[in-house]
Amino acid sequence: MREKPFSRFQILANTSMIVWTIIVILPFILLFMSSITDENTLVANGYSFIPGKIAADAYVYIIKAGDKILKAYGVSILVTFVGTILNVLLSALMAYPLSIKNLPGRKFLNFFVFFTMLFNGGIVPSYLMWTGVFHIKDTLFAQLLPNLLLSAWNVMMIRTYFTTSIPDSLYEAAEIDGASQTKIFLSIVMPLGKPILVTMGTFAGLSYWNDWTNGLYYIVRNRDLYNVQNLLNQMVSNIQYLSTSTSSNVTSAASNIPSTAIQMAIAFVAILPIMLIFPTFQKYYSKGLTMGGVKG
Repeated sequence: MREKPFSRFQILANTSMIVWTIIVILPFILLFMSSITDENTLVANGYSFIPGKIAADAYVYIIKAGDKILKAYGVSILVTFVGTILNVLLSALMAYPLSIKNLPGRKFLNFFVFFTMLFNGGIVPSYLMWTGVFHIKDTLFAQLLPNLLLSAWNVMMIRTYFTTSIPDSLYEAAEIDGASQTKIFLSIVMPLGKPILVTMGTFAGLSYWNDWTNGLYYIVRNRDLYNVQNLLNQMVSNIQYLSTSTSSNVTSAASNIPSTAIQMAIAFVAILPIMLIFPTFQKYYSKGLTMGGVKG
């Protein structure tokens, strides 16, 4: 049987996706190439996809941090893993009742959640609450709880998906069979809601991994609780201080540090785990998309 030739639309679509993919990948390649370029060459010639002179000084500087880098990665991995699971679970637990059409006070609760998307207390009241009431300052909870644990946007998105994509007939059939709300949530809502849960989990995980404000605000003395973003931000600040200092000793030390290449290397080190892990979870997107229909 002869295969059907590609249509013009398919050729155009494939070409567009290839071009778009190249555009997305090129900045990461440039970032890595800049991080392994000799500092003097980088300053003289600027950023290039083909290094004029290769040097690993930037990564040597980062490796010398040793235990600090490993501890920071450990904190980031732990906080991202625990925070993502809690974020998805709490969001789903809140979204499910809001998706039940005959829930008493449903409109008020939906408005209450939506209202928090528009207005909040601000940074200063939040800081006073977390430090004065919950006492999370200089604890691991400082990286986990503020701002990221529960998002009204996630709740509204998950609620909308539950309302529009899970048929009421499934709930009714489960109730006729004597299933409790907990059983319905675990056996029907969670499996059929996998596409939106995986999507919101990805957003939550990226937010936790990229977050540096919580460490900046709430980690003051115990620097061992810095995540990788806080540590790399501190390294960049130290390099900038050395490069702008007027002290002769400091200036002499700064001249031996590849400051520009280090900043490129730091950025690459920060995004590398996400680049490696994200393709691993790609299969769950495809698998989840096939679970949204009624089977029977």
